[in-house]
Amino acid sequence: MLTTAERRPERLVALLGYSGLVPFAGLATAVWIDPARATLWYGALTGYGAVILSFVGALHWGFAMTLDDLSAGERDRRFVWSVVPSLLAWAALLVPPVAAALVLIAAFVTHVVEDHRLGRAGRLPPWYLPLRLRLTLIASACLAAAAVGLYR
Repeated sequence: MLTTAERRPERLVALLGYSGLVPFAGLATAVWIDPARATLWYGALTGYGAVILSFVGALHWGFAMTLDDLSAGERDRRFVWSVVPSLLAWAALLVPPVAAALVLIAAFVTHVVEDHRLGRAGRLPPWYLPLRLRLTLIASACLAAAAVGLYR
């Protein structure tokens, strides 16, 4: 049975993770309350989303390097997967606005699926998957809300 401390991320990790949602929420809100500059705010949001997607992809590179109990095939899969989010993030910046949000949302959700695959194959802190899911759901909701707000 896991203790509460084992199920909960360290305070700093949680603070950093949730603080990373501030630009998502702030920029999505700006799209709605400042229609004159909605395109500017939306571009900033999708740019930020692309940066964060690249960051979460890199986590799998780190896992591949440090998790000793991964098979060689699973380690290779983590290395390969770790670069896919950056490529998807870059592609999201090259497509029309609503498509950008859809690409980013799909990539964030796919990344959570990959996180769960890794969770089954290796050792991750028990708090990691629930935190990643919450962060993904909120970031994705902000991207979707901003896309709707851009064309209201």
